[in-house]
Amino acid sequence: MSDANDYIQAQESEEKLQDAELNEMIEKLCESKADEFRMIGYDQVTGADVWECVSDKYHKKGTPSLHEVVNDILSLKVTQFMNFITLNMYRGEFRGR
Repeated sequence: MSDANDYIQAQESEEKLQDAELNEMIEKLCESKADEFRMIGYDQVTGADVWECVSDKYHKKGTPSLHEVVNDILSLKVTQFMNFITLNMYRGEFRGR
């Protein structure tokens, strides 16, 4: 029976990313999106800015599954990002520079 338990535990550990690895992956995705924005002329955008925009809606609903987070980052449009920044600057809530 311990072989079965060992196998199950091994499977579970393989399926789950460590928090540090997950955070690093999300950081890289956000930085990649910021690079994309910088390539089209938005020179001041950082990965942290992208994450602040994407994660804003998670405060109310909670963090969704990983594939939804990845989709939210990769599908973020510059117009959505600029609307978020503009509204939060008017509110005095944007933590940017």
